[in-house]
Amino acid sequence: MHEMSIAMAVIGQVEEAARDGGAVAVTSVRLQVGELAGVVPDALSFCFELACAGTVLEGAELVVDPVTARARCGPCADEWAVGMPPRLCCPRCGAATEELLSGRELQIADVHWNDGPPHEPTRDPISEEC
Repeated sequence: MHEMSIAMAVIGQVEEAARDGGAVAVTSVRLQVGELAGVVPDALSFCFELACAGTVLEGAELVVDPVTARARCGPCADEWAVGMPPRLCCPRCGAATEELLSGRELQIADVHWNDGPPHEPTRDPISEEC
């Protein structure tokens, strides 16, 4: 199941960003997943939850935004939803698709986290006495 590999890659990228941003807990991750990306959203959610255990993402919500696959025909400039199974010939003129406009996305769109307590400057007791 490649969804586990995807979940672990997402968690790794978010952990790095969260660490650099001073986060103490990640609350949600939103992914854009294209219809043609070959990802099963329920399987990805299941794997994400398992892989988050023991990380700064533990308990984080995974929000999957599906992206519809769309294509454009070069000869007649028609655009259409490709669908599943993919229809890669223009419904208007029958020409083969020259351009997929969307549907292959698999990207982190948004991350929300809780920052740690504000860092207070260390006070020098000797200079305070003067």
